[in-house]
Amino acid sequence: MTLINSIKESLEGVINGPFSSQIITLILLFSLGLLAVAAYYIAKMILNVLEKVILRSPTEWDDDMFNPSFMKAVSQLAPAIVVSWLLPEFFSDTPDSVRWVDTLTSFYILWALVRIIVILFNNLYLAFLKREKLRPYAVKGIFQMFKLIVIGVGVIIAISILVNKTPIAIITALGASAAVLMLLFKDTIMGLVASIQLTANNMLKRGDWISMPNRDLNGEVLDVTLTTVKVRNWDNTVTTVPPYSLVTESFRNYHPMQVSGGRRVDRAIYVDMNTVRFLSAEEIDRLKEEGFVEKGSHTHGKVVNLRLLRDYIESYLRSRDDVNQEMTLMVRQLPPTNSGLPIQLYFFTGTTEWVKHEHVMADIFDHVYATINAFGLNIFQTPAGTDLKNLRIPSPQP
Repeated sequence: MTLINSIKESLEGVINGPFSSQIITLILLFSLGLLAVAAYYIAKMILNVLEKVILRSPTEWDDDMFNPSFMKAVSQLAPAIVVSWLLPEFFSDTPDSVRWVDTLTSFYILWALVRIIVILFNNLYLAFLKREKLRPYAVKGIFQMFKLIVIGVGVIIAISILVNKTPIAIITALGASAAVLMLLFKDTIMGLVASIQLTANNMLKRGDWISMPNRDLNGEVLDVTLTTVKVRNWDNTVTTVPPYSLVTESFRNYHPMQVSGGRRVDRAIYVDMNTVRFLSAEEIDRLKEEGFVEKGSHTHGKVVNLRLLRDYIESYLRSRDDVNQEMTLMVRQLPPTNSGLPIQLYFFTGTTEWVKHEHVMADIFDHVYATINAFGLNIFQTPAGTDLKNLRIPSPQP
């Protein structure tokens, strides 16, 4: 540059003496520093104007991506670019004397670029979290992977600058120690692959309810990273497992149930088989009068009380608004056991919320337990202490 050369010639004409070259070097370095500071403030003013334009735009993505932290990082890059650009011009005659400045500037530019890209990925991830539709997806591990790649590339370039070798030569040297690197970063690599599989196959999202009995895990997914999946159990404890365990082992995800509109009830009542019998015509008429059997229903001939109970329970379930009528609903008889004859109630409530589901299920079984005696049936249960206490044993005859 003609202007810089003119300044250098003027300084050489004014400053004479044994230390003139050192003094000129210091003056040029000081001038370069002033230009770098000026470049910083100019870049800051330009970016402030750009930030206001972005905030006024109708879209929100640019607000999240180019936030103040990103703008500040970009403005800090400007002085280093100016120094790197003007340094060869200022010291074209004595490049060796300021080689250390050039090296430090290169390190600073590399660090600033890596920082800008990392901030960009962080902002993009935060933008994902702000979007309700995108929030459940486990993308944190993917963003961590990209940041690790950027940092890794930055480290390789920094080493190449330090030892004055090309990045390809550094990568070749690292390839020789690939086995050691694989051992050191085994969990990270396996977690990366597992995170991609979990996200790509939509197997797991933040907020899902999952269970893994073999790991004593049952609760809501809080976070998914490259190395851990954090789950808050229903007892408010937190369990962390490696992501690859969710790929190599089986786990149950209850999210499809939560969005299906129904939650299953699969429970049986145990009837004392000694009370299963045919009903008389008078008993059938009584059940019709009390509303347990529909009038006009086919009850001619011999009718078993257990059959009428099953019909009544199924009719009762179909009459409730809090039972999902579009899903499977049946009352069936299971094979007899030592604990009585199981009558299974298999249906889905109309809610997936845990507390409401339990209330609906309890109301239904309360009703069933209260009405079973009307059919001449008894619930089977093991004798309790009071039953044995009230048991009267006849005295032996003399």
